[in-house]
Amino acid sequence: MRMTPKERWESFYCAGATNTVSWFQEHAEISRRLIRATGVPTDGSIIDVGGGASTLVDDLLADGFTNVTVLDLSVAALRAARLRLGSSASAVHWLEADITHAVLPMCAYDLWHDRAVFHFLTMPEARAAYMYNLRRSIKSGGHVIIAAFGPEGPERCSGLSVCRYDAAALSKELGDDFILAESLLDIHHTPVGASQQFLYCRFRLKMPKTPAD
Repeated sequence: MRMTPKERWESFYCAGATNTVSWFQEHAEISRRLIRATGVPTDGSIIDVGGGASTLVDDLLADGFTNVTVLDLSVAALRAARLRLGSSASAVHWLEADITHAVLPMCAYDLWHDRAVFHFLTMPEARAAYMYNLRRSIKSGGHVIIAAFGPEGPERCSGLSVCRYDAAALSKELGDDFILAESLLDIHHTPVGASQQFLYCRFRLKMPKTPAD
């Protein structure tokens, strides 16, 4: 029987330690730098989509951010992060949800961060649902950071087909309301020594026009 997306991702985190999955980073240093570059204040609202067991939340708390939400499809991944954080986990909002089906609050987030989720959405309707949630929940003038496989990234990951992007293609997915502020390519080295090219893009949602504009 074919596994559902949730069953598949649960299986990855239940199969072994969280630091053995291909997307593991000891510290998400590029994401951290890009978040600082947005200028979002430490009391700004940040959502890490697909954050799961990522250590980014640890670093955000260490940097003084006080309004962080971590969303992931896998309860096992979220549990691992909460156990790792210990008492600090209570300072984080945890959401177990599929980003293509989640119901997020409107205009809730100053910053949307996603590393290694969007490239798994190979169907147009899944990408449209993702973007609907992004556009609905980001504040006017808010920031978006997406890291996906670059033009020379793998064609498959974790047994699944993926999409690869350059900055122009990712910008097109977001649409004209988002301004590309920065993009860069990085080589991620997996725990087993494989190399994966990632594209990081930082966007800002345009402020609405005023009657004087």
